[in-house]
Amino acid sequence: MLEIDIVKRLGDFHLKLAFAAGREILVLFGPCGAGKSLTLQCIAGLMEPDQGLIRVNGQTFFQAEGGRVQWNVPAHRRGIGYVFQNYALFPHLTVAQNIAYGGRGRPGLEGKTRRLLERMRLQGLEARYPAQLSGGQQQRVAIARALMIDPVVLLLDEPFSALDSAVREKLQGELLGLQREMGLSVIYVTHLLADAFALGDRMAVINDGRLEQIGPKREVYQRPATRAVARFTGTRN
Repeated sequence: MLEIDIVKRLGDFHLKLAFAAGREILVLFGPCGAGKSLTLQCIAGLMEPDQGLIRVNGQTFFQAEGGRVQWNVPAHRRGIGYVFQNYALFPHLTVAQNIAYGGRGRPGLEGKTRRLLERMRLQGLEARYPAQLSGGQQQRVAIARALMIDPVVLLLDEPFSALDSAVREKLQGELLGLQREMGLSVIYVTHLLADAFALGDRMAVINDGRLEQIGPKREVYQRPATRAVARFTGTRN
């Protein structure tokens, strides 16, 4: 269970969000610049909120009150997997080396790398470099690397938006299978309504740093709580 209740200011932008996610795919949906990616960065520990609380399975990762940080677990110790929109693969490392990098320092590295190569259908590509891969293959490598740490929470920031529809649909199906198989809490950021409906168990609609509505995707679509939600989903309020 992921619990988040944070405030973060960046210049004139003010993010203020509170929500929880269990073993499900929760889609953060909204327009570009709404604060979705910033939310992921705060959860992962790449950005520090100004105040609030981030907790996973009862363990506090971040806590600050009254402008004073009381607890802040470093990003590399949070055990949170992160998949970036641009894949963020190391160009000088092979596919196998990129995946293994995610689990460096952990026992059984070689065997786990091999299993994830198989699970993500990357057999035969182990010795290739990122520049020799298609976009879909690169994203498979990025997901495999994120899974090397056995995350309890997996964050995905617009991971399939640059892919063509056929590849995107295939990877969406595989992500659904991974989530069910591993029992992960998945937070998936997208500005595409089709992605939100294809993947989300629930949707959290974010606009201008605020949570407009959260709930099962059909409920959000059929009963939008605000005009902003109705506009983003193409329905009437």
